[in-house]
Amino acid sequence: MLVIESKPLRSVIRTVVPFVIVPALALFGAVVFDRKRHIIISMAIAVFALLLFASGYERRSVGTRRMVIAAVMTALCFTGRFLPILKPVAALTIITALYLGGEAGFLVGALSAILSNFYFGQGPWTAFQMLAWGLIGLIAGILAKPLKRSLPLLLLYGLISGLAYSFIMDVWTVLWYAERFDWSLYLSALVTAIPYTVSYVISNVLFLAVLARPFGEKLGRVQRKYGI
Repeated sequence: MLVIESKPLRSVIRTVVPFVIVPALALFGAVVFDRKRHIIISMAIAVFALLLFASGYERRSVGTRRMVIAAVMTALCFTGRFLPILKPVAALTIITALYLGGEAGFLVGALSAILSNFYFGQGPWTAFQMLAWGLIGLIAGILAKPLKRSLPLLLLYGLISGLAYSFIMDVWTVLWYAERFDWSLYLSALVTAIPYTVSYVISNVLFLAVLARPFGEKLGRVQRKYGI
């Protein structure tokens, strides 16, 4: 398990990777790469997600233990994408981030997208899914303390996350359709996607309401037992 010991370097990675490098890769892949080479961008984002994960921990043992739990949560997200209509991916990513940290949340969200798309279909959209679910997890980790204390606040975050996911994916929709970004097309895409956006919001709120407490109790016990 890679451990990054320099605190200034860890701070730089935590900022630059999720907010600069990964968005730039997603946009670059959508505009420049053709569909035959999209997997290169997705794999690059996966590597940077692992680097971000490694930047969150100072001790190898802690990082390894978190990786095992993150792998389990990623597998659950993968399985959850097979559910019809309402899917728990974002909710499980948020729960992961609350107890394992935002870096783990970003990793679970990003890997869930690329791994499940080997079944559902890879494409330039995969990078945007990795970015969207990754950021949802990362920001949940940053807001972990208030979100864990208040279920209504957690459900509100789930609602906002559903909207944010749709907004990010509609950037891809516009780039795919026009090969450039256009505000009028983007607004049209947002309106057209309202049924999907509603399903994202309902999924997040529903699964957080049902899963946050039982998963939180289990992850909390693991956290205390193994000093994570």
